[in-house]
Amino acid sequence: MKSFILKSIVATGIFVGASSAAMAEQVNIGAPAWTGAQAIAHLIKEVVESRMGGQATLVPGNNATIFQAMDQGKGDIDVHPDVWLPNQQAFTDKYVKGTGNVALSDKPYEGKQSFCVTKDFSEKHGVTSIFDLARPEISKLMDSDGNGKGEIWIGAPGWASANVNEVKVRDYGLLPFMEPVRADQAVMTTTVGESIKNGIGYAFYCYSPHAIWFQYDIVRLEEPAFDPEKYIALQPSDDPDWYDKSKVMTEDALKKVQIAYSKSLKDRSPAIAEMIANIHLDGETVSDFAFQIEGGKPADQVAKEWVAKNSDRVDSWLGL
Repeated sequence: MKSFILKSIVATGIFVGASSAAMAEQVNIGAPAWTGAQAIAHLIKEVVESRMGGQATLVPGNNATIFQAMDQGKGDIDVHPDVWLPNQQAFTDKYVKGTGNVALSDKPYEGKQSFCVTKDFSEKHGVTSIFDLARPEISKLMDSDGNGKGEIWIGAPGWASANVNEVKVRDYGLLPFMEPVRADQAVMTTTVGESIKNGIGYAFYCYSPHAIWFQYDIVRLEEPAFDPEKYIALQPSDDPDWYDKSKVMTEDALKKVQIAYSKSLKDRSPAIAEMIANIHLDGETVSDFAFQIEGGKPADQVAKEWVAKNSDRVDSWLGL
C-alpha cells in the first residue's frame, strides 16, 4: 500500500506547488564530517527535494549526537547517512537493538579497511605485506624526520579505527621500526601525493570507499586473514586499559555500511522513510562522490548531477 501511495505521489507531483506545500514531507538529515557521509547526506536531500517535492535539511553532528537525536524521535535529526558496522556497533546495540527506536536500512554496501602504500613504492621495493614494514631497509625509506623510524598514519584523532590500528602496529611487531602517527585525514592525502612526487615511502591506513582510490595509484598490504579470536579491539569507552587489554593480529572483517533512521520518521514522513530504507549504493559510487567533492565540486552539485544521470536507479528507491 505504501509503495502504491508513493508511486502516486511521485507520478502526480502531489508535493509540488504552493497549494500542496503544507503536505510536503520533511526530514532532517545528520551530516557527519567525513566526506562519504556528507556525500550521501546531500544525495538523500536531493532525492527528497527534486524527486519527491519534500523538504530536507542537513544537520551537522557526530555519531553520538545523531544517534541520540534519532532515538528521541522528535525530528531534530532523523537520519544517519553512513553507519559503519562493526565500527559503530556500540551505537546500534544501544539504539537499534536496545531502545528499538532506530532502524537500519537492509541494503548495505561493503566497506574495507587496510594499510596501504603507493603502487610505485610497492613494486620498486617488493613491499606487499604489512610485515614488510618491519624490514629495516624499508622502514629507513619511510623515515621522513630522521628519528630512525618510518611513519605510518593510523587515522585521525578521535577515530575508533585509529585505536585499533595503534594496537595492530604493536601486535604486528612494527613498533621497533614504524612510528604510529595520528593526524587529520587531509594530512594523509597530501603526504601520499608528496611521497609519489618525491619518490619516497609512506605507509597509511586506507579504506574504501574513499576518494584516494581515484586520486592515486595505491595498493593494500596483505594482512593475516580475519580471525575473531585474534581480533580483540577495545575502545577507551569500554575500558580505561583498552590498549593493554586489546589484541589485534588479523585484518579487519569486511564492513557493512548502511543508513540509519529514526523509526518515528515512518509516522511523520512515511514516503521518505520508505525511500531511505530502499536506498542501495556501492563502494565505487561513494568513492566517486568523495573524489569529486574533495576535488572542489560542491556536494550538492555532485548529488544533483548523479540523480539526473541515474533516474532509473533512483526510481527503484522510490518504488517506481
